[in-house]
Amino acid sequence: MAVQINIHGTLKPQVSWRFRYLGCLLLCRHILLLAATVKQFIDFIPLFLFFIVYKIDPRVVDLAGHEVTLGGIYSATAVLIISSLVVYGALFLSQRKLEKSQWLTLIACLVFGSLTLAFHSETFLKWKAPVVNWLFALAFIGSHFIGDRLLIKRIMGHALTLPDPVWTRLNIAWIAFFLFCGAANLFVAFTFQSIWVDFKVFGSLGMTVLFLVGQGVYLSRHLHDTDPTTPKAED
Repeated sequence: MAVQINIHGTLKPQVSWRFRYLGCLLLCRHILLLAATVKQFIDFIPLFLFFIVYKIDPRVVDLAGHEVTLGGIYSATAVLIISSLVVYGALFLSQRKLEKSQWLTLIACLVFGSLTLAFHSETFLKWKAPVVNWLFALAFIGSHFIGDRLLIKRIMGHALTLPDPVWTRLNIAWIAFFLFCGAANLFVAFTFQSIWVDFKVFGSLGMTVLFLVGQGVYLSRHLHDTDPTTPKAED
């Protein structure tokens, strides 16, 4: 670490570029770790396909001798269901299992998507994101009262060693994130109907990225806490 002298004649530490570079690498590592561990980004593959089909002007196309309408909310919903089955089916075949969060996302997609097509009402699909986010929040809340470990520690404990107060703050942060995402999706879906699909895809993605970056910054402050029994001053 270099030392710099200011105009008052006092010494002031100056962080070297090498230290900053290593710090950025560690921060990026934890952001990628969070994204890979939570596996939330896999949900955006069917959503992007849903968005593309939704934006197509409705038209009738011939598919295997059958006339099918392509474009608009209902054909996009059908694509969402099919692509979700393909994506999570491929994951199940490759991993021989799906995470509980992935099962929840898939089941919600099938239920709300099927209801949307059966009753020809997009209202059901608008409730999918809020309900899924709030169920995730409920799972994180329940881990404070059920079981011997917080949910975030069960998810990330194999990769990080942190003091218990830090795990508690992380778990509460995920609760707040999912509650906010659910409320934001519900508000936009029923208030700004012309952009609710755009927000469902890109708004949710943006909130997720910002949250993971913020979480990565917070975790970078505790990289030295390799021993959970080591006392540390409260933030």
